[in-house]
Amino acid sequence: MRLWREHPHSPCLRETRVIVNGVSIDDTYAEAFGMKATRIVITAASMTWAKHAANAAFGFATSVIACGCEAGIERELSPEETPDGRPGVAGLLFAVSTKELAKQLERRVGQCVLTCPTTAVFAGCTGDEALPLGKNLRYFGDGWQMSKVVAGRRYWRIPVMDGEFLAEETTGLLRSVGGGNFLVLARSTAQALTACEAAVAAIAKTPGAIAPFPGGVVRSGSKVGSKYKALPASTNDAFCPTLRGATKSELSPEVETVLEIVIDAVDDDAMKTAMRAGLDAVCAIGADGGIVRLSAGNYGGKLGQFHYRLREILA
Repeated sequence: MRLWREHPHSPCLRETRVIVNGVSIDDTYAEAFGMKATRIVITAASMTWAKHAANAAFGFATSVIACGCEAGIERELSPEETPDGRPGVAGLLFAVSTKELAKQLERRVGQCVLTCPTTAVFAGCTGDEALPLGKNLRYFGDGWQMSKVVAGRRYWRIPVMDGEFLAEETTGLLRSVGGGNFLVLARSTAQALTACEAAVAAIAKTPGAIAPFPGGVVRSGSKVGSKYKALPASTNDAFCPTLRGATKSELSPEVETVLEIVIDAVDDDAMKTAMRAGLDAVCAIGADGGIVRLSAGNYGGKLGQFHYRLREILA
């Protein structure tokens, strides 16, 4: 993949264009913000049941705006990688505050992991602070629960109808980054989807990052504010193809579809790595695959302290 700058000849054009494999890279940045996160490990008798529990626990967790947290499977784990020698998954949960993260963690593990046949749950990280994991869920045992400390870590054994639910007492709190993003502008919906699927697959291979929306992709990108006072955000009309003639559009005539990928990561380095992986995957498809431009969503620097410039990440 080759990156070069195309210098306009006209003196009235001030911006130097950056092109990667025929794709124009906007001179803009993704505006991300600090979040609180944790990682948990869910194991079960088979990968199928571990993923059943994880998919339920991390469901309805696309945006903190209405879901309370953003969550997803980080990666699958082999029996050699888990505390109890069974297949499992590592999952990440992100929230705007420690209190909200603790609430979401307890509810989701209690309702979706404790209830799932054969599962166990363990801490997936350490941090300066600890979040309750099995610490409060143990009370479901109605006094029959038992604890054991192994290598300085406490575990709870809670009797359930298929045996015991094993839960580590706490997991770690991570100071993380949420809301990294980029926009894929393509000639057709099919081409935009193909590129985004490739980007999400590349991001999934990046440790410490998730793309929390359905399939990792967002079609309803938003802007700050609305004509309706009750709404803090509304459709990003500048990037809506059907509004091209009715609003101040950001879209050239050949762009039919815009899709967004949003990324949460455990730290700044993980975010940069994940964004680079996703952007590279889209650029590899390139103009021959119908990709016209790459852009990003920001709020003029008013929302988040982390600014990820697309051109710097790709440089």
